[in-house]
Amino acid sequence: NMSYSFMRSILFFDLPTITLKDKKEYRCFVKEIKKMGFYMLQESVYSKLVLNQEQAKLLISKIKKNTPKKGIIQVLTITEKQYSKIEYIIGNTNSKIIDNEDRLIILWELK
Repeated sequence: NMSYSFMRSILFFDLPTITLKDKKEYRCFVKEIKKMGFYMLQESVYSKLVLNQEQAKLLISKIKKNTPKKGIIQVLTITEKQYSKIEYIIGNTNSKIIDNEDRLIILWELK
């Protein structure tokens, strides 16, 4: 059972893909957020497990450094308990996603 002390950052974005420059910025943005550990929930909605509010804030500042000039990018951070109450009207959770703490590896940074 997932520990409820964790939080979930949900990233929503709507970026233009009209020009070649737009498309390149879109691809670069998606590549960057995947490097940060986000996985796709559905088109333009990504999610990442975070340890606490502090880590969520750090994540948001990292995202801000990698944003395209145009479009809409939003982040909502909720508790894992709230996230676990998501209701699927049609479709279901992506079974390829590892979504339990058995596979969660926490790396502590030593200072």
